[in-house]
Amino acid sequence: MKPTTALSRNPGQDRQASLISSAASLFAAKGFKGTTTKAIARAAGVSEALVFKYFPTKRALYTAILAEKAPLSELLHAVEEVARKRDDQRVFTLIAGYRIRPGADPTMLRLLLFSALEGHELADMFFGKQHRVFYDYLAGYIRTRIEEGAFREIDPLLAARAFIGMVVHHRLLHEIFDVPLHCPHKEIVSTYVQLFLNGLRHPPTPKKRRLSRVR
Repeated sequence: MKPTTALSRNPGQDRQASLISSAASLFAAKGFKGTTTKAIARAAGVSEALVFKYFPTKRALYTAILAEKAPLSELLHAVEEVARKRDDQRVFTLIAGYRIRPGADPTMLRLLLFSALEGHELADMFFGKQHRVFYDYLAGYIRTRIEEGAFREIDPLLAARAFIGMVVHHRLLHEIFDVPLHCPHKEIVSTYVQLFLNGLRHPPTPKKRRLSRVR
């Protein structure tokens, strides 16, 4: 089956994509309580009835937004490939590089903040289908590397949360508070990864000093 592209999509798929984009943008700007289906339809340039045709329930719309705005399968697949090779540097670089990639759409992050503050079901959906899956995978990888002796003894889940937390904080600073970047993206990712891995790995064994013999 060929992947759907901008050239191969039919009008119905285009309308559906437009509704998802419009809904996500409005939710991210006004919150869930401040956004109506009428507003979504108006932003997408369609009738409200058409919104319900493509998304009969709000949950269906939220699920579509997550699938469109927060795809996880491609990243997990790429991470799994390098994880099998035990390439720690590459594993964490892929994760950090994807999460704080240049030009990332801040819509999803704003959307999640609104959903958490409003106690909206999208927050639970995202955490259950996205974050929990990723936290569990990353914690499992760290646990394996601990058992293999590559990393020091530490709580794997706390370590996974610490790494993701560092990356999310970076996104908050630059996507929400608009703090300017002071160095190139690759350097930022490399610094975060190196700092984190230095904390996970065993400290180097100090070399014994050779005492010179006094004659």
